[in-house]
Amino acid sequence: MAIHTRLKVLISMKKVGIIPVFYNADYEIAKNVISACADGGATVVEFVNRGDRAIDVFSKLRAYFAENRTEIILGVGSIVDDITAGMYINAGADFVVGPMLDEDVAKICNKRKIPYSPGCGTVTEIQKAHELGVDICKAFPGSSIGGPSFVKSVKGPMPWTEIMPTGGVSPTEESLKEWFEAGIVCAGMGSKLITKELLETGNFAGITENVKKVIELVKKIRR
Repeated sequence: MAIHTRLKVLISMKKVGIIPVFYNADYEIAKNVISACADGGATVVEFVNRGDRAIDVFSKLRAYFAENRTEIILGVGSIVDDITAGMYINAGADFVVGPMLDEDVAKICNKRKIPYSPGCGTVTEIQKAHELGVDICKAFPGSSIGGPSFVKSVKGPMPWTEIMPTGGVSPTEESLKEWFEAGIVCAGMGSKLITKELLETGNFAGITENVKKVIELVKKIRR
């Protein structure tokens, strides 16, 4: 089961401001990446369900961090059906993220009090997500559905909406400022934060520094 409560996860997502998003089939590399993100201040991490038997890697990661670094909130992304969601929830996922809204995933997450952030690209989808108990909607793909202007447009008639874009958010002050001033509560960041070069060279300290810089930028913008 999940290590952290639904409320703790949601508060942490909004407080930290960024959610590192990544996948690696190598358990040791994945463990080092998650640790590096947490060392930089990003204690909420999304492990993407992408490769063959990704659930096996996730299960080992969840077991390790539950014993060694309980501050880390580990969720799963790219979930498109309730069966897969159930597998990860049983493996200890603290939250579930998907590329689109799936009612059955929303229901199983609610039954287990797990935060669910589905990908939404229209006001109708966001309203449906609210109806299904979603707290933070994922704007996906962020850049393709209108970027920060989409967030502003949604927040006008629906100011209670909490949005997390993934795709189209860069680790620069200009990009982050535009998104946060539009009204997002946090942002998912993948390869622009955890770069291919850093992974290939095993430069986990570099990942930590990247995360630290982005979190400081978010704090500055919020002030």
